[in-house]
Amino acid sequence: MSNAEDNNTGVEEKVYRYCGHTLKIAMFKGSSLGLSAYVWGPALVLCQYFQDKKLDFTGKKVLELGSGTGIVGILAALLGGQVTITDVPDALKQIQYNVDANIPDAYKHRSKVRALHWGTDQDNFPSDYDFILGSDIVYSPSLFPGLIETLVHCCNENTTIYLSTNMPARMGTESFHKELITRQFDSELVHTTGIICIYKVTKKRAR
Repeated sequence: MSNAEDNNTGVEEKVYRYCGHTLKIAMFKGSSLGLSAYVWGPALVLCQYFQDKKLDFTGKKVLELGSGTGIVGILAALLGGQVTITDVPDALKQIQYNVDANIPDAYKHRSKVRALHWGTDQDNFPSDYDFILGSDIVYSPSLFPGLIETLVHCCNENTTIYLSTNMPARMGTESFHKELITRQFDSELVHTTGIICIYKVTKKRAR
């Protein structure tokens, strides 16, 4: 991994390598993106998990929530997925910049960048995703109801959800993963790197 920073524009670029792909990720730190302008540890752990497990998204319909810089969704697209990368409107310019910089023109059709406010906009999205991805999106209890509502709408019983979370550093994470989400989903801890945990989540089947 290497990085270069343009102090005049506040844009920092870092280079990451996963699954045989080199990703050049720009972070618009001079903007008002706040936390969205950073590549956080849970995103990198999830990318490494894709590499370690040799995940192949070819032909799969993928939704990323709270993408921030877009690194996870971009890697999923490079691994063959048809990926919709989402976040709040202010983050979309940064995501689109990184999509354009990292996904070759021949594969641009695999990715879409769209706004999605949890608990508000999910009805504008389908419910037939094969995978839903989220890294460091479990961080504020005030957002949990909308996040769960969005997950419930956008998945079906065949959808696999991967959530990568910095457990002790984010408020309410224990409650979310061990209580709130288990009311409507089955959740399994599948990987731990230090204090970062990846949960594999599936919708409970109707009885």
